[in-house]
Amino acid sequence: MKRLLTIELQKIWLNKASRILTLTYFILLTSIALIASIKFDLGIFKFHLAEMGIFNFPYIWHFNTYIAAILKFFLAIVIVSMMANEYSYGTLKQNLIDGMSKKEFILSKFLTVIVFALASTVFVFVMSLILGLCFSSYTEIGIIFSDLEYLVAFFVKLIGFFSLCLFLGILVKRSAFALGFLLVLSFVEAFIRGYLNFQAFPDSPTAGYITQFFPLESMSNLIVEPFSRLSVVKNIGTKIGVENTKDYGVDFWAMLIVAVWILVLNYCSYKILKKRDL
Repeated sequence: MKRLLTIELQKIWLNKASRILTLTYFILLTSIALIASIKFDLGIFKFHLAEMGIFNFPYIWHFNTYIAAILKFFLAIVIVSMMANEYSYGTLKQNLIDGMSKKEFILSKFLTVIVFALASTVFVFVMSLILGLCFSSYTEIGIIFSDLEYLVAFFVKLIGFFSLCLFLGILVKRSAFALGFLLVLSFVEAFIRGYLNFQAFPDSPTAGYITQFFPLESMSNLIVEPFSRLSVVKNIGTKIGVENTKDYGVDFWAMLIVAVWILVLNYCSYKILKKRDL
């Protein structure tokens, strides 16, 4: 496994575009810290994000993993390009000629996906811990290390999304088409979700029961938006008579659905590669 992973990481690092995108991704993750410096002072209206509690433990685990997940598209481009380059440069055929089996090839790609997801998770953990220790009003050990399940959900979410990108890269062979297919899939899911919510099953939870099994929707469900969880937003809602009953926890069922998608997508990637004449 170490040999397979080393080969893949060398391919990515030696590719200038992939190297720049990877570095850009982690630099942008670091930029989350800049949120702490955002201040607005317009007379009686003063707005300072850090003072609103977004970096308080344990809320910071929820907030940072949600924001970091938005930036995953940078690594998605790397994953898709990684697969497209195998076809463009003929390295896939050469690896197979050199004795690598198609099963080992898919395994090497999946190991790379896991490494990217793990590195991102560790990076977000360290960054969140530093920001929390600097800005949080609560620094008790028990509070600091509570709600760490958001990091687990973030890790699973990245593996699921990158597995989808890998599958699309193998399916259509071209990075631009694979990313376009990903965009089309998001539109299709949004259209079906809208139809089920407003036409087929209005004022009913049935639509949610169905759409939770969609690939992108299931990954999105792992980490619910954190903004309405802020006390200042809740207070505004209370004043205007809007009751917030949203569950912000990480749902084990949602995680299981994504885990199944990870298995299905990687198995399909292997089957496509196995049957395809290279």
